[in-house]
Amino acid sequence: MSETAPPAEEPALIHGAPSSLSRGQLVVYPPRDDYLDVLTALRDDGYAFCTDITAVDYLLHADRPLPPGVGHERFEVVVNLLSMEEAKRIRLRVQVPESDPTVPTVFELFPGTEAMEREIYDMFGIVFVDHPDMTRILMPDDWEGHPLRKDYPVARIPVQFKDAPTPR
Repeated sequence: MSETAPPAEEPALIHGAPSSLSRGQLVVYPPRDDYLDVLTALRDDGYAFCTDITAVDYLLHADRPLPPGVGHERFEVVVNLLSMEEAKRIRLRVQVPESDPTVPTVFELFPGTEAMEREIYDMFGIVFVDHPDMTRILMPDDWEGHPLRKDYPVARIPVQFKDAPTPR
């Protein structure tokens, strides 16, 4: 008979933000207003490399589990950070309301995020305030809508590339 380990105690606050464990990884849920402060503190703690920024539309899963004190919003911006010195990862999940889909840019903290934030804007319509070039990156400039939103119409989308000549 094998013994099972007792459940790990959930972390409480990380730089003032609620946190949890997900598959052994620390996840921090900063309020949108504290997003840059928490990211700056984590960078100063050694999480100096931003491996990824993405977003999720929880339109159909508003009841997902979140730690106490974290309100459910339609969108979530997810930031993955890496401490190369300690070989540790940490994830941030920032709730973004549908009525005001904006978050501050992290470009000044992590310059490699410029294109990732543009992709989130293009696909989800989340605006990164103070971003140096908040324009579409994947879809044509005149494209209407944001294809990764769950309420975007499901249909065949013709492949079209920026500045490509139209076939005759």
